[in-house]
Amino acid sequence: MAPVIGITRFDPSVDFVVAVQRAGGEPRIIDWRFEQVASVLPELDGVILGSGDDVAPELYGATPHPATRLVPPEQDRFELELARLALDGDLPLLGICRGPQVLNVAAGGTLVQDIPSEVSAPLRHAVPTPLTAGAHEVWISRRSRLGTVLRGELGDAEGCMVNSRHHQSIALVGASLEVSAMAPDGVIEAVERPEAAFCVAVQWHPENYWRTGEFQSLFTELVTASRARHAARRVPPHAP
Repeated sequence: MAPVIGITRFDPSVDFVVAVQRAGGEPRIIDWRFEQVASVLPELDGVILGSGDDVAPELYGATPHPATRLVPPEQDRFELELARLALDGDLPLLGICRGPQVLNVAAGGTLVQDIPSEVSAPLRHAVPTPLTAGAHEVWISRRSRLGTVLRGELGDAEGCMVNSRHHQSIALVGASLEVSAMAPDGVIEAVERPEAAFCVAVQWHPENYWRTGEFQSLFTELVTASRARHAARRVPPHAP
C-alpha cells in the first residue's frame, strides 16, 4: 500500500495532491474544521504542512503587525499540535510556505511578521502569478538534507531560482531546527531537523512545478521516508 500523506490546507490546490501521487504517496486532505489531531495522526505515515495565511503572533509572544493576516484560531491550534506531535514522534514532514512558519513556532521559534517593512532592502517575496515564476534565488547549504535532496536542481551551483508568495518568514529559529537555505536579502528560506527521518520546510512552492519536475525530489524523499515508517508500523511486535 502507498504511504498516506496528510495535507493541511484549507481548499488545497490540486498541485499538492498530484505532487504526492507522482511521488508514490496517497494524499489525505486534513480539514481542521471537522477533524481532531488525535484521531487523524494514527492514519498518517507522513504530513505536509501546507500554505495559508499567518500564525497568530501571540502564539510566539509578539504583538500583531498591521499587515498580519490571521487564520481562525482553531486552525492555528490544529496545525501547531500536529507539528509538535510530528516532531515528537519523528513523523516525516514537509513544510511549504506557511508550513515552515508553523513548524518553527511549534519548535519555540518566532517569525518576521512583514518582510517588506521589517527587512532591510528586501527582495520581492510575493510574486503571485504565474505560479512558477522565478521570484529570486535561494542559497542552499550543500551539507544540509535539503542540499542533498535538491542536488539535481543545484548542479554545480550554490543556489537556484524559486517561486515565492509569502510576506512572513522565520526570525528566531526553533529548538532542534537548523537553517538550510537563505535568500540574498537574509530572509530564511528553509529549515530542517537534521536528526529526523525527514523534516524539511521551505518557503517557496515546490508543488506548483509538478508538470515540469523541478523540486519533485522533495515529495519523493517525503514519500520514501513515509513508506519506511509505514512498513515499520506493519511489522508484528514480536517479529524477529
